Amino acid sequence: MAAADPRIEAVLRQTDTVQNNRHYRDRHQLFYVEGIRGFVQAVDTGFTIKRILFSDKLLINPVARKLVRQQRRAGVATVNLSPEAFRRIATHKRASGVAALIQQQWHDLSATDANQSLCWTLLDSVRSPGNLGTLIRTSAAIGGAGFILVGNSVDPYAPSVLRSAMGASFHQAFVRTDWASLRTWIAERDRPVIGASPGGSVPLHALPQLATAPLLVLGEERQGLSRRQSDLCKTLVRIPMQPGADSLNLGVAGGLFLYEIRRQRAGP
Repeated sequence: MAAADPRIEAVLRQTDTVQNNRHYRDRHQLFYVEGIRGFVQAVDTGFTIKRILFSDKLLINPVARKLVRQQRRAGVATVNLSPEAFRRIATHKRASGVAALIQQQWHDLSATDANQSLCWTLLDSVRSPGNLGTLIRTSAAIGGAGFILVGNSVDPYAPSVLRSAMGASFHQAFVRTDWASLRTWIAERDRPVIGASPGGSVPLHALPQLATAPLLVLGEERQGLSRRQSDLCKTLVRIPMQPGADSLNLGVAGGLFLYEIRRQRAGP
């Protein structure tokens, strides 16, 4: 058996660390994307690609192969892996033959103009990565600007979130901030702040007309809105449900709110 190439082993170890170690991922501001759709969208939306990992024998898609060549000529580091080595980092059942380590993109809250968007979504905690991915997909679908994340709990660049977002993450802006900065930002811009709550006094279909871009506040799946979130809200809105019905999944509930906002502000 041939000895393992130490350079390839180092690349595989780093890739595994980016996938599975959030502290490392955050410290180096990297994330991992696998598959043709994610790779193509990363290139098309102008994200900075730090390294491309591909397998010449597995990657048969002509568009992706062309992009790999173009990125290599542009100076992006590329590593051609054997099928066996690529499958060591692959998270999809059917290995596509292309993946990449990409620079995270974060936007500064103070430079964010709320009125130049349909809406923003505020989160401070999400229990399920799948719910976060669904919210990202829905926000991108309605034309929402992105997500304001308070604190360090929510990780939009976790591999499980990116997989469930299905490429929509490349079309959303992410802002990380603290409560004091957020309160100042809201006060200076006088944005409508809508909180989703089962105890809200206003049903969703009676949401007051939104003349300007709102901030939609969504709570954690089990606990709902935190006290700090509730204190921000000018209006608490509920989704009408039949008596005895349990609360809706966060991804579903958030989707209903986002589409109501789109209906009001962008038309059918």
